[in-house]
Amino acid sequence: MPATPADLFAFLDQYGIDHRTVEHAAIFTVEEGRELKKQLPGGHTKNLFMTDKDGAIVLISAEAHSELRLNQLHKLIGTRRLSFGAPELMLEVLGVTPGSVTAFALMNDTERRVRFIADAALMACDPVNFHPLVNTATTAVSRAGFERFVGLTGHEVEIVDFIKLLAGS
Repeated sequence: MPATPADLFAFLDQYGIDHRTVEHAAIFTVEEGRELKKQLPGGHTKNLFMTDKDGAIVLISAEAHSELRLNQLHKLIGTRRLSFGAPELMLEVLGVTPGSVTAFALMNDTERRVRFIADAALMACDPVNFHPLVNTATTAVSRAGFERFVGLTGHEVEIVDFIKLLAGS
Protein backbone atom coordinates (compact mmCIF):
# COMPACT_ATOMS: atom_id res chain seq x y z
CA MET A 1 0.00 0.00 0.00
CA PRO A 2 1.30 3.46 -0.81
CA ALA A 3 2.10 5.81 2.05
CA THR A 4 -0.60 8.14 3.30
CA PRO A 5 -0.11 11.72 4.47
CA ALA A 6 -0.09 10.37 8.05
CA ASP A 7 2.71 7.97 7.08
CA LEU A 8 4.66 10.86 5.56
CA PHE A 9 4.27 13.00 8.68
CA ALA A 10 5.32 10.07 10.89
CA PHE A 11 8.40 9.57 8.68
CA LEU A 12 9.33 13.24 8.91
CA ASP A 13 8.82 13.18 12.69
CA GLN A 14 10.86 9.99 13.05
CA TYR A 15 13.85 11.69 11.44
CA GLY A 16 13.39 15.04 13.15
CA ILE A 17 12.43 16.92 9.98
CA ASP A 18 10.25 19.85 11.01
CA HIS A 19 7.17 20.33 8.85
CA ARG A 20 4.07 22.47 8.72
CA THR A 21 0.94 21.53 6.81
CA VAL A 22 -1.99 23.65 5.72
CA GLU A 23 -5.16 21.96 4.47
CA HIS A 24 -7.09 23.52 1.59
CA ALA A 25 -9.42 22.74 -1.31
CA ALA A 26 -7.97 20.46 -3.98
CA ILE A 27 -5.41 22.19 -6.20
CA PHE A 28 -4.62 20.68 -9.59
CA THR A 29 -2.61 23.48 -11.27
CA VAL A 30 -0.14 26.20 -10.35
CA GLU A 31 -2.74 28.80 -11.30
CA GLU A 32 -5.37 27.30 -8.97
CA GLY A 33 -2.95 27.60 -6.05
CA ARG A 34 -1.84 31.17 -6.72
CA GLU A 35 -3.79 32.81 -3.87
CA LEU A 36 -2.87 30.14 -1.33
CA LYS A 37 0.82 30.45 -2.19
CA LYS A 38 0.75 34.15 -1.32
CA GLN A 39 -0.05 33.10 2.27
CA LEU A 40 2.68 30.46 2.58
CA PRO A 41 6.34 31.52 2.63
CA GLY A 42 9.01 29.76 0.61
CA GLY A 43 9.26 28.07 -2.75
CA HIS A 44 6.23 26.43 -4.29
CA THR A 45 6.38 23.64 -6.81
CA LYS A 46 5.08 22.20 -10.00
CA ASN A 47 5.86 18.52 -10.27
CA LEU A 48 6.07 16.52 -13.48
CA PHE A 49 6.14 12.75 -13.86
CA MET A 50 8.02 11.97 -17.08
CA THR A 51 9.25 8.89 -18.96
CA ASP A 52 11.28 8.20 -22.06
CA LYS A 53 11.04 5.41 -24.65
CA ASP A 54 13.81 3.44 -22.93
CA GLY A 55 11.78 3.23 -19.73
CA ALA A 56 13.61 5.91 -17.73
CA ILE A 57 11.30 7.47 -15.15
CA VAL A 58 11.99 11.06 -14.08
CA LEU A 59 10.24 13.14 -11.43
CA ILE A 60 10.83 16.87 -11.85
CA SER A 61 10.14 19.36 -9.06
CA ALA A 62 10.41 22.90 -10.38
CA GLU A 63 9.73 26.25 -8.79
CA ALA A 64 6.10 27.04 -9.59
CA HIS A 65 6.91 29.90 -11.96
CA SER A 66 9.92 28.39 -13.71
CA GLU A 67 9.64 27.93 -17.44
CA LEU A 68 10.61 24.44 -18.47
CA ARG A 69 11.97 23.52 -21.87
CA LEU A 70 11.14 19.87 -21.62
CA ASN A 71 12.08 19.36 -25.26
CA GLN A 72 15.67 20.25 -24.29
CA LEU A 73 15.93 18.67 -20.85
CA HIS A 74 16.66 15.17 -22.13
CA LYS A 75 19.90 16.40 -23.72
CA LEU A 76 21.10 17.79 -20.42
CA ILE A 77 20.23 14.76 -18.28
CA GLY A 78 21.16 12.05 -20.77
CA THR A 79 17.80 10.48 -21.52
CA ARG A 80 15.77 10.16 -24.68
CA ARG A 81 13.09 12.76 -25.30
CA LEU A 82 10.73 12.88 -22.32
CA SER A 83 6.95 12.71 -22.32
CA PHE A 84 4.39 12.66 -19.53
CA GLY A 85 4.20 9.29 -17.80
CA ALA A 86 1.03 7.23 -17.71
CA PRO A 87 -1.17 7.70 -14.64
CA GLU A 88 -1.09 3.92 -14.06
CA LEU A 89 2.71 3.94 -13.91
CA MET A 90 2.64 6.97 -11.60
CA LEU A 91 0.34 5.13 -9.22
CA GLU A 92 2.44 1.96 -9.42
CA VAL A 93 5.78 3.68 -8.79
CA LEU A 94 4.95 6.75 -6.71
CA GLY A 95 1.62 5.77 -5.20
CA VAL A 96 -0.07 9.04 -6.23
CA THR A 97 -2.47 10.13 -8.94
CA PRO A 98 -2.32 13.08 -11.37
CA GLY A 99 -2.83 16.32 -9.51
CA SER A 100 -1.08 14.96 -6.43
CA VAL A 101 2.39 14.42 -7.88
CA THR A 102 4.97 15.43 -5.30
CA ALA A 103 8.57 14.80 -4.37
CA PHE A 104 7.27 13.40 -1.08
CA ALA A 105 6.02 10.43 -3.15
CA LEU A 106 9.65 9.31 -3.50
CA MET A 107 9.06 7.49 -0.21
CA ASN A 108 6.79 5.09 -2.17
CA ASP A 109 9.50 4.34 -4.76
CA THR A 110 11.13 1.60 -2.71
CA GLU A 111 12.66 0.02 -5.83
CA ARG A 112 14.45 3.32 -6.67
CA ARG A 113 13.06 3.40 -10.21
CA VAL A 114 12.64 7.18 -10.28
CA ARG A 115 15.35 9.70 -11.05
CA PHE A 116 14.66 12.93 -9.16
CA ILE A 117 15.44 16.31 -10.75
CA ALA A 118 15.02 19.53 -8.75
CA ASP A 119 14.99 23.01 -10.21
CA ALA A 120 17.90 25.20 -9.04
CA ALA A 121 15.41 28.06 -8.49
CA LEU A 122 13.37 25.86 -6.15
CA MET A 123 16.44 24.69 -4.26
CA ALA A 124 17.39 28.33 -3.66
CA CYS A 125 14.21 28.71 -1.58
CA ASP A 126 13.79 27.99 2.09
CA PRO A 127 11.37 26.54 3.04
CA VAL A 128 10.06 24.45 0.14
CA ASN A 129 6.39 23.48 -0.19
CA PHE A 130 4.94 20.27 -1.62
CA HIS A 131 1.64 18.41 -1.51
CA PRO A 132 1.83 15.71 1.19
CA LEU A 133 0.80 12.88 -1.20
CA VAL A 134 -2.62 14.49 -1.72
CA ASN A 135 -3.53 17.79 -3.38
CA THR A 136 -5.78 18.95 -0.52
CA ALA A 137 -2.90 20.16 1.63
CA THR A 138 0.52 21.79 1.34
CA THR A 139 3.46 20.86 3.55
CA ALA A 140 6.47 23.09 4.14
CA VAL A 141 9.89 21.79 5.16
CA SER A 142 13.25 23.49 5.25
CA ARG A 143 15.44 23.03 2.20
CA ALA A 144 17.93 21.07 4.32
CA GLY A 145 15.10 18.95 5.71
CA PHE A 146 13.85 18.26 2.21
CA GLU A 147 17.30 17.21 0.99
CA ARG A 148 17.58 14.94 4.02
CA PHE A 149 14.15 13.45 3.27
CA VAL A 150 15.14 12.65 -0.33
CA GLY A 151 18.36 10.99 0.85
CA LEU A 152 16.46 8.92 3.42
CA THR A 153 14.28 7.54 0.60
CA GLY A 154 17.41 6.29 -1.18
CA HIS A 155 17.25 8.93 -3.91
CA GLU A 156 19.51 11.83 -4.80
CA VAL A 157 18.59 15.45 -5.45
CA GLU A 158 19.90 16.18 -8.93
CA ILE A 159 19.76 19.95 -9.40
CA VAL A 160 19.19 21.40 -12.88
CA ASP A 161 19.16 25.11 -13.68
CA PHE A 162 16.13 25.49 -15.93
CA ILE A 163 17.08 29.11 -16.67
CA LYS A 164 20.18 27.82 -18.45
CA LEU A 165 17.99 25.53 -20.54
CA LEU A 166 15.92 28.55 -21.58
CA ALA A 167 19.09 30.34 -22.64
CA GLY A 168 20.08 27.32 -24.73
CA SER A 169 23.12 26.46 -22.59
